[in-house]
Amino acid sequence: MANLVHGDKIYVAGHRGLVGSAIVRSLKRSGYDNIIGRTHAELDLTNQAAVQAFFEEERPDVVVLAAAKVGGIGANSSEPAEFAYQNMQIQCNVIKCCHDYKVKKLLFLGSSCIYPRMAPQPIPEDALLTGPLEITNEAYAIAKISGLKMCSFYKQQYGDDFISCMPTNLYGPYDNYDLAGSHVMPAMIRKFHEAKVSGAKSVELWGTGSPLREFLYSDDMADACVFLLENYQGITHVNIGTGKEITIKDLAYLVKDTVGFEGEIIWNSEMPDGTPRKLCDVTKLHELGWTHKVELEEGVKLAYEWFKDNVDSARV
Repeated sequence: MANLVHGDKIYVAGHRGLVGSAIVRSLKRSGYDNIIGRTHAELDLTNQAAVQAFFEEERPDVVVLAAAKVGGIGANSSEPAEFAYQNMQIQCNVIKCCHDYKVKKLLFLGSSCIYPRMAPQPIPEDALLTGPLEITNEAYAIAKISGLKMCSFYKQQYGDDFISCMPTNLYGPYDNYDLAGSHVMPAMIRKFHEAKVSGAKSVELWGTGSPLREFLYSDDMADACVFLLENYQGITHVNIGTGKEITIKDLAYLVKDTVGFEGEIIWNSEMPDGTPRKLCDVTKLHELGWTHKVELEEGVKLAYEWFKDNVDSARV
């Protein structure tokens, strides 16, 4: 298993999204300048022949698989077939090519939704496949479980240096602010911002506000990914998070205050809450030598500033 060197050609799949763009920034900060990426228009990762042709031409040394079809509860519930098919197709194509073209290191990014709905809290890595999944994102979770298992199987059978990490809920620059498919943090930022601008008296949010969630700023996540690329070769996936949690209701008031919206929050309790609690056990990551730097209050301010500065070009 070869170590990374600064001249390595690194392919970041999904380089323009929330996750991929943060990883590109972190790699550059760490001295890796030979980074390549392709937009979806340039390379459809669900197309096996196109992916093979890309690997044949580019021959990357290192691959970070951050490309995925993602979305919130609404999108996951209404499009489960697409979430399952597209994600599994992307993963199968890229992971197989990493093996066939002898990529020396692959980092596969999953999600903390891979864990059972009623997993022990905080959730350790070995909670995987110990109980039923949360039904509202089951298709996405099953796809991600398939991807991390593929990586471990290639390592087990062939010795490939394929590793996986499972980030908690992420937020930051280049997030998806389209309310039809966004996650909770960007949805709140956009709703409160638009309500403030329009002078609305209230903002409606889904659920009861009672679920507990953990949030990690995207640049912290990216730094953890680069750390794992440089320092980890294990067969088990690694949780990436803060080890801290907040209720959705408290998060809503934090975002509301950060944005400066002075109206009322109305909770639509007829809409789903999702998993009651989801906190990652980050003991393994801490023992490897990495901890997060950006606390939630600072991160929300940074995310909102980015949104205000890029509202015309953000994914809305």
